[in-house]
Amino acid sequence: MQSQELPGALDGIRVIDLSTVLMGPLACRMLGDHGADVIQVVPPNTEPTIVGDGSGMGGIALDLHRNKRSVHLDLKSDQGQTALWDLIGSADVLVTNMRAAALDRLGISADAVRTRYPSLVYCLANGYGAQGPYAQRAAYDDAIQALSGFAALSEEISGTPAYAPSVIVDKTCALVVVQAVMAALLHRANTGQGQTINVPMFESMVALNLVEHYRGAAMIPPRGEIGYSRLLNPNRRPYKCADGWVAILPYTDRNWRDFLGSLGREDILEEQRFSTHSARMANVAELYAIVAEVAPSKTCEEWVQFCDTHSIPCNPVLRLEEVVRDPHIATVGLLQETEHPIEGRYVTVRDPVTYEGMSSGLRRHAPVPGAHTREVFQALGWDDEALDTLIGER
Repeated sequence: MQSQELPGALDGIRVIDLSTVLMGPLACRMLGDHGADVIQVVPPNTEPTIVGDGSGMGGIALDLHRNKRSVHLDLKSDQGQTALWDLIGSADVLVTNMRAAALDRLGISADAVRTRYPSLVYCLANGYGAQGPYAQRAAYDDAIQALSGFAALSEEISGTPAYAPSVIVDKTCALVVVQAVMAALLHRANTGQGQTINVPMFESMVALNLVEHYRGAAMIPPRGEIGYSRLLNPNRRPYKCADGWVAILPYTDRNWRDFLGSLGREDILEEQRFSTHSARMANVAELYAIVAEVAPSKTCEEWVQFCDTHSIPCNPVLRLEEVVRDPHIATVGLLQETEHPIEGRYVTVRDPVTYEGMSSGLRRHAPVPGAHTREVFQALGWDDEALDTLIGER
């Protein structure tokens, strides 16, 4: 574990986590990793598990809700509303993925909250930008993969659209939320001003998708078609080798000379269509076909040794159960055993980034929903009678 004697970058910052599913909770957890006092607001009778995560808290909940405190509030009740407003008044940041109509019904829209607390950073993380025609459309990871062009990339290769077997949109957009909140906090430190942030999943994924795929199509008039040809060909894939699957990626001029030279086929690079990097990228499917053809001639270990010798990117294709046993992962301590006070021993995945002068380690285990209701509101000045009434609403 990273030393908890070091402060987090966000020590002294309070974040209200008024979000569900994965994007918002993950973003708030990362803010909590950096030392923020993250207070998760959940309805009464909330189950501790995440859907599909088995009994008890399970690995997803233990990961998503570490470094947080949790309070039960019925936001449809007068007392729950009063409690929420008291909590917001103590906070620096509010993160929610509730849709605008629900926020309006509860009286906690960005305008309403920031009129009362103008220094607050209010982050609204929704499926679509509020000004667009899709603003009120429901959004989940697969739906955004479809609309953003992400799922259709597979069609270019296999003939069939496909979803990534990962909650890639939520996790990617959680990173967008974190950088946006941190930028807003820096702005507030410099100016004293809070602000409302809108993080739309759809626009965020389109923007990221176009980084490499817009290419010449971004020019006016267009200088080429949209789509990065190196990525959109069926031969860019793991290759079957003698004893498994391996990723082999010659990329630079030197990489291709060394790789093809080992096959006695360096003359290929003298052809005009392969003589420069740009030319190779336009015709890379043929080069990747050569890699696929020769891959079965060596074992995974032999390919890794050969490629390491020539600084060619290469790795075996590992299954998840192999990844968690990988010697590099073990050496750097990414996966760490610890003891949860209720769930028992479990493995936590630490922040992969390391810091010299601050900590982003485990400070609090994931709480049972509502576990800190009394603690949090006592600190806000609520007396025992009011607390008993609030907690009795569960």
